[in-house]
Parts: sequence; C-alpha cells; structure tokens
Amino acid sequence: MNKASKDWKKIPALLGNLVENHKDVLFSMVGLSIVKGIRPFISVILMGMLVDAAYAGVEFSGMLRYIAAGVGGIFLMAAADGVLTMFFNRKLEYMQEIQAQPLNKKSMQMDYEYLEDSDVHEMRQRIERMGGWSLISRVLSQMQKILTAAVTVIMAVCVVVPMFVRSSHPLSEGFVGSWLMSALLVAAILALVFVEFRLGIHFHEKEADARKEMAGCEAKNKYYLDILSGCEEQKDLRICKQQRLYEREFAKLAAGIKTVVDKMAHYNTLNIFSQRSIAALTGFLVYAFAGLLACTGMISVGGVVTYAASILKFTEGMGRLVYVLSWLGGNVTFAGDYIDYMALPQRKHEGCIPMEKRRDNRFLVEFDHVSFRYPGSEVYVLRDLSLKFEIGEKMAIVGKNGSGKTTFIKLLCRLYDVTEGCIKVNGIDIRKYDYAEYCDLFAVVFQDFQVFAFPLGENVAAGTDVEEARVIDALDRAGVGERYRALPDGLDTSIGKEFAENGVAFSGGEKQKIAIARAIYKDAPFVIMDEPTAALDPESECEVYAGFDKMVGNKTSIYISHRLASCRFCEDILVFDKGKVVQRGRHEELERQEGLYKELWDAQAQYYA
Repeated sequence: MNKASKDWKKIPALLGNLVENHKDVLFSMVGLSIVKGIRPFISVILMGMLVDAAYAGVEFSGMLRYIAAGVGGIFLMAAADGVLTMFFNRKLEYMQEIQAQPLNKKSMQMDYEYLEDSDVHEMRQRIERMGGWSLISRVLSQMQKILTAAVTVIMAVCVVVPMFVRSSHPLSEGFVGSWLMSALLVAAILALVFVEFRLGIHFHEKEADARKEMAGCEAKNKYYLDILSGCEEQKDLRICKQQRLYEREFAKLAAGIKTVVDKMAHYNTLNIFSQRSIAALTGFLVYAFAGLLACTGMISVGGVVTYAASILKFTEGMGRLVYVLSWLGGNVTFAGDYIDYMALPQRKHEGCIPMEKRRDNRFLVEFDHVSFRYPGSEVYVLRDLSLKFEIGEKMAIVGKNGSGKTTFIKLLCRLYDVTEGCIKVNGIDIRKYDYAEYCDLFAVVFQDFQVFAFPLGENVAAGTDVEEARVIDALDRAGVGERYRALPDGLDTSIGKEFAENGVAFSGGEKQKIAIARAIYKDAPFVIMDEPTAALDPESECEVYAGFDKMVGNKTSIYISHRLASCRFCEDILVFDKGKVVQRGRHEELERQEGLYKELWDAQAQYYA
C-alpha cells in the first residue's frame, strides 16, 4: 500500500478525533449538506409543474397555489440554509484553535528526542503552514461539499428515474432504442465525470507538490523576517554590512516564490479549463437528448425543463463530488502528517515508582557504565561513563566544546535515555521512577535558557501560582533584586513588549539572572547551571560566584563552564574529553597534574588578572 492510500485512510481518523469531542460540528455539517443538496430541486420541479400547468390550461388560482407552495418551500430551505451555514462557519473559525490545543499538548508531552528530530520538526511545520484555515477546517469544509454533492446526485436520480419510468411504455412503442439511448447517455456522462476526476486528481497532486515547495519558501521567508524585525539580530546585520547579502537572498527567494506561484496558477488554469469544457459537453448531450424525448412526445414540455435541469444537477453534483475529492486528495498528505504527529509513540520507559521524599535531600546519583549516542547516529557522545555524586557536593564540569558536557546533563535530567548502562538514584534505575516526580529533583539553568513574555513573577515561579515572598528572595539571591524594585509594576511587569505595551526590555544579563532566580525558586535537591554567567559582565559574574553558596545552600550542585577560574569554588571538578571523564579532583590537584585541565588552565591563565 502506497503512502497516498494510507493517508486517505487517515481522513476518517482525523474527523473522528474531532467529532468525538465536537458532535455538534458533525450534525451541522450533515444538516447543511442535506439542505444545500435539496434546495435547488424545489425551483427545478416548480418550473416544470408551472410549464405543464400552463400548457394544460390550469386556472390562475391553481397556478398561484403551485407558486405559493414552491415559494414557501424555497423560503424555508433558504432560512435553514442560512442558519446552518452561519453555525457551521462559526465552528470553522475556531477550528484552528481546536487543532492547535492537541498539537501543542503533544509537543509538550512527547519524548524530547522528537523535538530534535528534523523529520518530526518538518512534519509539524507542514501542518502549521497550511495557511488561512487550519487543516481540520479545510477537511471539514471539503467533507461538507462532498456530502452536498452526494445529496444533489441522489435527488437528481430520484427526480429523473420516476419520470423515465412513467414514460417507459409509450417510449418503448414510439422509440425502440430509448432505454439503450438513455443508458448510453448515462454512460457518456459517467465517462466524462471519470475523465474529470482523473484530471482533477492529477492537477491537484501537482498543486499539492507546488504547495510543499511554497511551504519551504515560506519557512525561509519567516526566518528572514524574524531576523529583520529583531533589534538584536539587526546589530550584526548592520555592523557587518550584510544588507546586500540579505537583498540577494530575498531576490532569490522572491524568484523561487514566483516560480512556485506560476506552477500553481498553471495547474489551476488547466483544471478549470478541463472542468468547464466537460461541463459544456455534458450540457449539450443532456439538452439534445431531452429535446429528442420531447419531439417524440415521450415527455411533456415541462418535463423537458425538469428532466434536463435534473440531469444537469446530477452532472454538476458528480463534477463537484469529483472536484472536491481531488481537492481533498491534495490535503491527505497533511492529514497524514497530523495523524502521524499525534500518534508518535512514547519511546521512553514510563516508570511508576514514586520518588522518595527526603527532607535532608540525600539523593545519591550514580552513572553505571553509561554510553550514549543520539537517535539515528552511530557516533557515541559518551562512552562507558561511571561516576557518583557525593551528597551536597559542588561539582564543576569542564572540557572542550563537543566533549559531552551538555549531553551528560540531558541524560541526568532524563531528556534522553541512555543507550547502554544505566543511571541510578539511591540505587534505583531512574527509568523506573515516575518521570514527573523525577523531574522535581532538578532545577536547571541551561546555556540556551528561555525567559518568556510573561509577567516577571510568573517567569520566576514558572506558573500562575506566585508566592511573592519566595520570588523576591530568589531575585535577591540571583542578584536582580534592585532591578525588580525599580519596576513600576513589580512582579506584574511583563518581560518584553511582545504582548504588553508597558512591558520592560531586560538585558541579556538580567534575563540570565531571572533564569537563575527561577532555579532558586524551585528549591530542588539538585541545582544544575550550564554556563550560568555567559551573558553577565565580570562584576555580575563575580557577584554570582561569591553568592553561589547562598544560592544553592547545601544542595548538590553541578556547574558547567568554559571558564576554569569560575570553577575554583567547586569541591569536585570533572574534566570531559571525547565523551569520557579523563580527570577528576579539586582545582589545586588538577592544576599540578599533567593533563587536559592543566592545558586548559594554562591557556586561559594569561588572561586572568
């Protein structure tokens, strides 16, 4: 089974996922489809009845009854159409939010390794770059059109077949080949519909390919616009005089977009031309056949109107059905992406053992012959690593770039599971612990930390339940208390102006201190800081070092830094090189030993005051 077939089978799953929680959407879609499918036939039947009544010499009062009944039916159907359309469109308007909620929830709960998987990232980007309407809105709208077309086809058959059956006896006497001719007409119409279907599928597949190209262009465009709209990014752009480089890239991008747009317009034009040509040919066949029946006296003049109009409605319904199915075919890939994304399995073992609650924070961590390589890679980042953390010890991790320092932290925090060996806490494999409770052990300030466009208090508390006294204490201990006290709105001050006009733009160093305050506020047994002073000036860096004991107290702390002078306050230093711990000890010991630490220290010492 090819991928397209598999993706088609995911459309019901996509709709089922929605209908399970929003049944009113299904009811409104079905009701609207029935009303829209039946509504045109009231006028068709009414016109035929009026023509026949006029030829039969029916009195004016009788004509008025026909008109009143027809107009009343048209009014009721129009009113129902309007109400159901309004209700259904309202639902479509917030489908993007309905779709975004499970997508975002999945992103926050999926295994961390998926977030660094380029294929998964591209899958999410394709889903998000559907543009305008959300994927579910598109599919729902198309499904409604499919149902409407199906009802139209059924109604046309219900109108035409009885007319044909009623005229079967005179037809067989006056025109021996009538049934054969009708069969040939139907066969010709179905053949034309099939041709339209195949052409529609072909053109929409070409358009879908072009839309994928456009998605790549839009991703580049967004990247460039984000750079050009950011004040931090513009500093390098202006100082390094890279404007011409970006002008060139924008010109290339614009040319690429124009090429893709031309492709889409070309295939759309061919599709419309084929549809209208087939519709014109079908109309000619229908009217020619209806005229032939009328000339031979097999149907009435009014019957010609009803017959021809109904057949054309049948053809129109089949054409619309084919068109929407082919258009839906252009979105099945994205539907497949959505279902596949939501169905990404949890690869990490889900433990259930609760973490031991200890007031003395006596948690002993052991790396037992741990080796690790990232998913899809054959290169080991860590190799046969074995070590233990002493309780309450302040540990520093140093080494060259790419030596495995940050990966070590990711494994400890269980963002990834080890490839070989195991990590134990108090003698138990961490994979057996409840993951949420295990995460409570760690307060981490990553090198690429994030401070969000939320109020200051919520950023430090990492939630809406803000304990003001604790937040202020954490800010003071992180060295940003004075800055907080100068803010007009205090802890309610929004960080940045993205969503609040009265927000405050904090410097990089201040944001890093806020991230440190967040780690302090969490009050976890283990405090991990990955280059926590990278954005700080020397004075602030010295302040952090001097207050490090006050910040972490008697907790086990792990400190990663490229600046060896900043590690001197740590009691234990691990030196990483090529995924292994090649040295371990206090600064004074390692400084006297021949090895990597001494090489790094001597290389940096010339810059120390």
